[in-house]
Amino acid sequence: MIEGIMIGLGTALTLQNLLFVMMGCLVGTFIGMLPGLGPMSAIALMIPIAASLDPSAGIILMAAVYYGAIFGGSTSSILINAPGVASTVATSFDGYPMAKQGKAGKALAIAAYSSFSGGVIAALFLLVAAPFLASVSLSFQSTDYFALMVLGLVAVSAFAGKGDMIKALLMTVIGLMLSTVGTDQTQGVPRFTLGIIDLIDGISFLLLVMATFALSEALMAILRPKGDADRQKEKEASENLGSMKVSRAEVREMAPVIGRSSVLGFLIGVLPGAGATIASFLAYGTEQRIAGPKKGAEFGKGSIRGLSAPETANNAAATGSFVPLLTLGIPGSGTTAIMLGALIGYGIQPGPRLYVDQPEIFWSVIVSMWIGNIILLVLNLPLIPYIAKVLAIPSRFLLPLILFFSLIGVYFVSFNTFDIQLMVIFAVAAVILRVLDFPMAPMILGFILGGMMEENLRRALLINNGSWSFLWERPLTVTILAIAAACLLLPFLTGWLRRVKDRAYEKTSSSGD
Repeated sequence: MIEGIMIGLGTALTLQNLLFVMMGCLVGTFIGMLPGLGPMSAIALMIPIAASLDPSAGIILMAAVYYGAIFGGSTSSILINAPGVASTVATSFDGYPMAKQGKAGKALAIAAYSSFSGGVIAALFLLVAAPFLASVSLSFQSTDYFALMVLGLVAVSAFAGKGDMIKALLMTVIGLMLSTVGTDQTQGVPRFTLGIIDLIDGISFLLLVMATFALSEALMAILRPKGDADRQKEKEASENLGSMKVSRAEVREMAPVIGRSSVLGFLIGVLPGAGATIASFLAYGTEQRIAGPKKGAEFGKGSIRGLSAPETANNAAATGSFVPLLTLGIPGSGTTAIMLGALIGYGIQPGPRLYVDQPEIFWSVIVSMWIGNIILLVLNLPLIPYIAKVLAIPSRFLLPLILFFSLIGVYFVSFNTFDIQLMVIFAVAAVILRVLDFPMAPMILGFILGGMMEENLRRALLINNGSWSFLWERPLTVTILAIAAACLLLPFLTGWLRRVKDRAYEKTSSSGD
């Protein structure tokens, strides 16, 4: 391993490759900041440039763009509640409330520190455990992935307010239903399209998330005009936008969250097809459970833990997704699938022998991740006070800009006016649901996981000749489902125990009187 690290350092620390890491981090960060664009778009833009470079430099450049885009994707989520990338949806739950409280600078700093820590810790795991974790990820079958998706859906309990568990579950079901619209990938038959040709390809994630978060937020602001008191608070908040100071108490609070979320995010990222999105949602839900009733109640209202957990997990998962890519030749996400195509274009076949036959590529990518994360932190921290000034723009200018970028961002993906019409319909529906206190996050989670869940369920049933016995035959599947059941029942159980305790206290008080 020491020899491999030296090979990686020798390759990654050349002036040319250092410049490519810096360029990739810059490009990825700014593309990630733009609502509607993400790592896949960023890497796709880099392919023509990477094709003209030698394999090591090309892969280092694309890897830098990848984690740069993940790093920068939190900015639009925090500042304008427009998570254009699935993996930063959970970041907006507490990042945007912090920004509204006049803590945009701090929120962006916490996101930067968490992203850096998650990426660095995961790169260390990648260095030490890649070959071992590759063999573990191979042991996962369709049944286990289905159970993992169920566990991910159970995370809706983290997004439910007190007494709103049923609402969260209903929104999850709506998300699952929306994910089935379009062409059945197995049989090639259109379903639930209502005869509309534009729905044959299904509903775009970007369309749904921009409608339910960015567009609906702008419409809610228009429907609820600010009074003088609100304008005064907004003015006071804009004066504190540049504050990035994180106190020692906040660092102590973040440290264990970063440690746990790095491990969870990396392990989820290692599993082919799981990815940073599931990691961020699971980390958010896990931390809310660990936080306890008092700290857990702060989630969704500007919690430091609620912001740090998903930001750490999605960056750790982005690094973890390189394990199946480099050691098995299996892409762990859509973005690494593009990188796999680039590797094959170089005439390189990723797999178990990559770090034996071409160690300079394997080790240089890992070493460049450490260098890249340091560069990202150094580049982004000085820019935070200026980036945060976005919130200082008066509402009468900012709201039209949010509406414009939301609509244009979706249109530029498909160049189809139907998507704009559908987006407006979803935004109006989201406003009505938000007025009725229905949470949007469970619907997005159900939509994201719906397709993967259906695909793995069908594959599991096919392998087991239509029998549902796979749910209890594999120990790993049973274990994951048991954890999911425990997570689902825990809120109900704690609520019941609390009521029993309150009744016992009331009886004791009345008898004492």
